[in-house]
Amino acid sequence: MRPASERLSWWPALTVGLGLLGLWELLARSGVVAGFLLPAPGEVAETFARGVRSGLLWRYTRVTLIESLTGFGLGTLVALPAGYAIARSRLLARALEPYIAASQAVPAIALAPLLVLWLGYGLASVAVLCALIVFFPIVVNTALGIRTLDPDPLDAARVDGAGWLHLLWHIEIPLALPSVLAGMRTALTLSITGAVVGEFVLGDRGLGGLLIIARGNFDTPLVFATLVMLVVLAAAMYGIARLAERWLSYQER
Repeated sequence: MRPASERLSWWPALTVGLGLLGLWELLARSGVVAGFLLPAPGEVAETFARGVRSGLLWRYTRVTLIESLTGFGLGTLVALPAGYAIARSRLLARALEPYIAASQAVPAIALAPLLVLWLGYGLASVAVLCALIVFFPIVVNTALGIRTLDPDPLDAARVDGAGWLHLLWHIEIPLALPSVLAGMRTALTLSITGAVVGEFVLGDRGLGGLLIIARGNFDTPLVFATLVMLVVLAAAMYGIARLAERWLSYQER
């Protein structure tokens, strides 16, 4: 059985959440803020439930999920070997790290129109934008995990004649796994942001497109309901990544 302190650890977050909902309800019902600007929580919940029942939210969520996962996979395929190479080669680190850091100064929304021009409207442009967003946390955490490895097991394995591939698979990957998985977990959540940014440019795809449609129709409850769906999707992906991280860490023990 878990200790009482762990069982009660969720109470502060629940209290803050209920307090914010109460404040939201108070503002919406008091008339201080116009109803079309801030609908009441009950109205948002009703719109959300109606969107789920009709399939509207699921239809747009499916598009966003496909885009984010495709971009996440593409970014991971590039970031993992890049992070390892940077960690193991000082020359590559000096050559690439300034550009990787500088790339974070360019807003993703500024890249989206260029990707549309180069790749056209569709999955490809949004997936590439997601890949660019998830690349940085994965490459940084991978490089950090490799660089901070204890050198003693590596030296002992080399003395025993272990080759590069054996060191990578049996020592470096297991020891660096917590750091790598933490970066991938963060990147998986950020991939949702990348998908929505791309959809803002495309206009009619995914949850980002639904936000634009709802805003154009002055349907504020639908805007809030779509935001709730985005939060649910991001939280679900984070939770799944966390479970996978715990399972992989347990397998390595």
